[in-house]
Amino acid sequence: MKKNLIMSFVLSTLLVTVLSGCGAASKSTTGTADDTKAPAATTTTKSEKSTTLRIGYQKYGTVNFLKANGELDKALKEKGITIQWTEFPGGPQLLEAMNVGSIDVGHTGEAPPIFAQAAGTPLVYLGHEPASPASEAILIPEKSEIKSVAELKGKKVALNKGSNVHYLLVKQLEKAGLKYEDIQVVFLPPADARAAFEKGSVDAWVIWDPFFSAAETSAKAKILADGKDTVANHEFYLATRNYAENNKETVKIVLDQLAKVDTWSKDHPKELAETLSPQLGIDVPSLERAAKRRAYGIQPIDDALINEQQKIADTFFKLGLIPKEIKVKDAVLPATK
Repeated sequence: MKKNLIMSFVLSTLLVTVLSGCGAASKSTTGTADDTKAPAATTTTKSEKSTTLRIGYQKYGTVNFLKANGELDKALKEKGITIQWTEFPGGPQLLEAMNVGSIDVGHTGEAPPIFAQAAGTPLVYLGHEPASPASEAILIPEKSEIKSVAELKGKKVALNKGSNVHYLLVKQLEKAGLKYEDIQVVFLPPADARAAFEKGSVDAWVIWDPFFSAAETSAKAKILADGKDTVANHEFYLATRNYAENNKETVKIVLDQLAKVDTWSKDHPKELAETLSPQLGIDVPSLERAAKRRAYGIQPIDDALINEQQKIADTFFKLGLIPKEIKVKDAVLPATK
């Protein structure tokens, strides 16, 4: 009996420790104030509307632009709703926070929602940006002798596990006649991957903008292959199912404000870069380059898009990258189809 009590105490302690560390690497901001902790996980009952919207965002993207101009904060403040903004290094980390209930809404590329749905995250798709295949690429160092993707066989390739570029890598290897197992995949978040890339610890780096453009500008990285003619590279807006079902007016305001920012951003890449540079700590030329090669315009989730996502999900399952088969349409609310 005493042995069982001790074991129960140890397991309980470990569980508390694991849950406490889920959001430790993220950066949280409420309004203009910064905090090192992610918003605490909360539970919203099925009929309860929230007076706080917790948004997860990454370094770059329309949500990032929206945070910078402050218009969404103003629009929701009129409705009695405050926003908590939390920055994440990538889509997988953002959706991990959504899974544990730390954020309500966020944005990622194509692959993270698939990994998250397979892991049981209660997410739904709200909308998406047009395809931007040139906004992600496989990079090699300036003095690398590698000339083609086929020459990556046996080489070390860094990427953020479960991120959008995971699918780009898979499709580029397939196009070059290689199997996923033919290379040495090194899973690293963007900052660590950049360091490994510059030190020569990896032979190639699969990455998205603005990290991609920054590496071109400051590290003289070369493009081995980008997403053109290989992947679509959509940016998705996502929410927890519970939040989307019970806060439809707030979700509509968010999408409307995103559309307005998109319209402005498309025609003002330099001004956009100048606005975001201090916030992101990335130089203006890199951000302007990234802004010019992405597409803009919020679009609804339709059957064609669902089918594209399903192909990615099926590919990942066949490769053993996700533990089970999923139906992407299960994560789409009827009203958004």
